[in-house]
Amino acid sequence: MTLSVLIRFIQEIRSQKSIERLKNLVYEKVTVLRKGNIPYKENKRTLLEESGKVQIGLEDLVPGDIIELSAGNIVPADVRIISSENLLVNQSSLTGEALPVEKSNQYFHMYKKRKIRKIQNLIELENLCFMGTHIISGTAKVIVVGTGTDTYFGSIAKNQVKLNKKSDSKFDKGVSKVSWLLIKFMIIMTPIVMIIHGGINGNWYEAFLFAIAIAIGLTPEMLPMIVTANLAKGSINMSKKKVLVKQLSSIHNLGAMDILCTDKTGTLTENKMDLVRHTDTNGEKSDEVLRLAYINSYFHTNYKNEIDLSVIRYVKDSSKYDLSQYSKIDECLFDFDRRRVSVVIEKNANERIMLCKGAVREVVSICSFIKENNKIIPLTDEIQRRNKHLIELWQEQGMRVVAVAYKQLNSDKVGSYSINDESDMILVGYVGFLNPPKQSAIAALHTLQKKGVQVKILTGDNESVTRNVCRKMGLYIGEPVLGYEIDSLPDKVLGKLASKTSVFAKLNPSQKFRIIKALQMNGHTVGFMGDGINDVFALKQSDVGVSIHTAEDIVKESSDIILIEKDLHVLEDAIVEGRTTFGNILKYIKMTASSNFGNVLSLLIASAFLPFLPMLPIQILCQNLLYNLSQLSIPWDKVDNEFLVKPRSWDTKDLFRFIIFIGPVSSVFDIIIFIVMWNVFGANIPEMQSLFQTGWFVVGLLTQLLIVHMIRTQHIPFLQSTAARPVLILTGLVMFIGISLPFTSLSTQIGLTPLPFYYFLWLLGILTMYALVTQFIKRIYIRKFNRWL
Repeated sequence: MTLSVLIRFIQEIRSQKSIERLKNLVYEKVTVLRKGNIPYKENKRTLLEESGKVQIGLEDLVPGDIIELSAGNIVPADVRIISSENLLVNQSSLTGEALPVEKSNQYFHMYKKRKIRKIQNLIELENLCFMGTHIISGTAKVIVVGTGTDTYFGSIAKNQVKLNKKSDSKFDKGVSKVSWLLIKFMIIMTPIVMIIHGGINGNWYEAFLFAIAIAIGLTPEMLPMIVTANLAKGSINMSKKKVLVKQLSSIHNLGAMDILCTDKTGTLTENKMDLVRHTDTNGEKSDEVLRLAYINSYFHTNYKNEIDLSVIRYVKDSSKYDLSQYSKIDECLFDFDRRRVSVVIEKNANERIMLCKGAVREVVSICSFIKENNKIIPLTDEIQRRNKHLIELWQEQGMRVVAVAYKQLNSDKVGSYSINDESDMILVGYVGFLNPPKQSAIAALHTLQKKGVQVKILTGDNESVTRNVCRKMGLYIGEPVLGYEIDSLPDKVLGKLASKTSVFAKLNPSQKFRIIKALQMNGHTVGFMGDGINDVFALKQSDVGVSIHTAEDIVKESSDIILIEKDLHVLEDAIVEGRTTFGNILKYIKMTASSNFGNVLSLLIASAFLPFLPMLPIQILCQNLLYNLSQLSIPWDKVDNEFLVKPRSWDTKDLFRFIIFIGPVSSVFDIIIFIVMWNVFGANIPEMQSLFQTGWFVVGLLTQLLIVHMIRTQHIPFLQSTAARPVLILTGLVMFIGISLPFTSLSTQIGLTPLPFYYFLWLLGILTMYALVTQFIKRIYIRKFNRWL
């Protein structure tokens, strides 16, 4: 009990530290632009120069402060961009997306590149940067709009405090329900036994002590330790499979989970871009387009984004081109107004070419010609419309498309080149890129579905990209639902929609939170897998929150499970381990509760007819102690494959039914041993009660130990399913102790007496019949209720 409470206490303390972790996401000082007389505080403000640049602590940063940001900086507050140059920001700490995003002072949607009327997700606004994000390249002058708890981070932290106060987990509620069911049995049975025994024998003090012993016998006092031992064993097994468990109760929730909500990036897809097409303007594969794109990506000195890296990686893998004949003369760096990058290269010191690569619209805008079928012709409006249709088809498949163009230059020119030279170029083709699906995720998704876990995609990405990824993975997703479509829906309607929808796209954090809550209201056990700070709400609300070990500390502190590897295959193993752990807990509860109920029922019957106690209180307690000792091996037991194929959770109705159905079976054989001891062995007078009690003590203990092997599997024990070695050893050892105890010096202290030899012949026959009848009843139970454990 003490160990159980201590483990849970430590786990709960650790889960409350997430707000403190927030401080580690940003550095402690920042340089701001302030004019006029600025009061000076030692160690907090440092006047850098008379122009008004001041270094201050983060606690002194206020809305309205002007900050200059550059590559390598961490954004110290929520800011609006006043001006910028080639600004790339990594928002992975917020979104979990590894690819950097473009930012500028335009009130645009980052991906749609147009003004928007209604804000759905602040993170997608191009003119805002958020505290804790990283500047990858470029510079910006920004104005502070929010600090501390008034930032995007801060709002998450504040809401997390509220979510930390959420009610008990489903596992804790289930344990509580089971405990109350067993307490009700005890409250009902104990007074009945006391009244019957006291009324018949007239010794109410003895009847009271006997009733207390029965109450203790009915109580599975090892439950807290068995539960904690099973959960701890499951946690250790999971750690060997790259899964770290923060909340022990989440192991059950993982096994009970019937819906897993997850983002696609890094889970269903690789966290990178792959080059998948390089074609001419007619859509035919073109090595020339690939060669020009590669030369451009290789020689430009700008920040090499994922597009450049994937081109270089693709060509290097195939070892296609030798660049030793090329030399770079000049370049026109990428900027977010032009959205393209150009390099001037010279081949063999006699041929000079400008190569341009970038966004399709921006590249086409500087082209006057197009190369088709190895002929250079004017780029007409009709050709542009035809090419636009081709690009749209690619984009509908989820591709990111860049255009490639070139033009011949005069090799005699002296001096540098500028963006004014980007004109009258020749469009040669297009290169397409995709987030490749993870091969391991494809198999894992189908395995999860076979194990009864629905996978729902909750992503901030657009619907066409998401639809294409799911199609490649063989998932039927139906029609995706977009974030703005659920804002006006009541929770009840959203719950129905969420239950039948597989993909939600363009979601913000609050929408993810609402979807998970709506699914829970419909009775589902919901898991959520995310690694961005904007996933904290969803992680906290879910029954089991799963994050990655590379996520920010605040994300990991909000999670119940942490994966060392972001892969659904790892999670699949964890789900099986969760169900195995819960299966072993359920075994203990069902076999102990049904066995104890049967014993008490036997005591109730015996008390009504015997002129003495059927078993002494100390004998009941000793039998209970020996049985509990045998149960210490349960966490190491195996579980039937049939139990692992679907989610499992607490069901008190099933437990009650199981106790009523299986418990009386042992009572039948208890009554048989009563009759045998009374008639065959003559233990029918008070002077012979010790023999009677010893005979029932041994039978009662051995039937309880035998029922361990009968109940642990729905198959035929020992033939079709054998318990794990620790269970076999410990139950065998306790059987030996139980049979030997009447022949030891301890027997007199607990009222036992040696048994005659031919008693053991009866014992063998009773145990054999007990096993056969229990197996027969088990078959009936499974056919009737279609379940066992």
